Amino acid sequence: MAETLTKLAYQTLQQGKGLMGLAHKEISTRLMTLLAPDGSPRTEPVPPQMLAELRRSMDRLIELDWQEAEADLYPTALLFDAPWLDWAARYPLVWLDMPATWNRRRERNVRDLPRDVSPDAYPDYYLQNFHHQTDGYLSDHSASLYDLQVEILFNGTADPMRRRIIKPLRQALQTFAERPASAIRVLDVATGTGRTLRQLRGALPQAQLVGLDLSRAYLRQANRWLSQLPGELPQLVQGNAEAMPFADGCFQAISCVFLLHELPAQARQHMIDEAFRLLEPGGVLLLADSVQLEDSPEFRVAMENFRRVFHEPYYRDYIGDRIDERLQTAGFEAVTAESHFMTRIWSARKPR
Repeated sequence: MAETLTKLAYQTLQQGKGLMGLAHKEISTRLMTLLAPDGSPRTEPVPPQMLAELRRSMDRLIELDWQEAEADLYPTALLFDAPWLDWAARYPLVWLDMPATWNRRRERNVRDLPRDVSPDAYPDYYLQNFHHQTDGYLSDHSASLYDLQVEILFNGTADPMRRRIIKPLRQALQTFAERPASAIRVLDVATGTGRTLRQLRGALPQAQLVGLDLSRAYLRQANRWLSQLPGELPQLVQGNAEAMPFADGCFQAISCVFLLHELPAQARQHMIDEAFRLLEPGGVLLLADSVQLEDSPEFRVAMENFRRVFHEPYYRDYIGDRIDERLQTAGFEAVTAESHFMTRIWSARKPR
């Protein structure tokens, strides 16, 4: 009975988040059309059959998320883990930020960044207003709104999609089952505000967790979120995914969530090559990112509209990229991939 009620509560929560995300997007789109019509992107009409399939795909994701929690792959409490009061307090700031976003879209200004940013400290492709968001990834203001904005974008399914890396991760770590759990080191690349690290801490409470990101502001936000968790605070490191400041073979697992589509093709390969270098033989790389045209052609319009609505300069190249081949080029074996709603998950092992 208790499990039934918990599942019902989770389903109700997800339905509520989904309705909120849809309502927010509908209202904000109408406002933009009214107040900033010359900034409105030209999108393709969404076929009714695609909407129906999106709904079915989302339902399958939520059901799988519940089943894996029930199977004790991660705590059921993780399904409800979100800073609700904090997000409620920040939600008005999302609306207040919209006029600036509309202006950048209208002016095609994608280099509207804080004046105190040193260009030499970052690769050129990083110095942009991804998603047209204020300050790109380079301010505390941006970091404070990011999780809420992603929650709205994905209608409350961002964390369920992130959690799809946990099952293959736990399965792959059986390679090191003879070691104490506290001796397992897991790196999360492009950790951002630490949402993936929160999922990993729930699934691997004793593992040594490390998060790397290029943005100091996002790492500060990650430190605030993660310091609220019990147990050891994950180590947070500022660095570039193309040249990570760690020794060869020092991790048993590496995760990377929602980064690849924001990298140019060469940087994508560099990041994968670096992950191969950092993994101990037998270690596993888990990638999670947008679905692609080859595996999800039924969602082509959604992918195209995403690119048009948000400033995602490398997304069109990404959705046609062959990530499997990139992994194999780096030296990985046992490459597998599967899709869940709008996310594609790759698992690849470094040979022993």
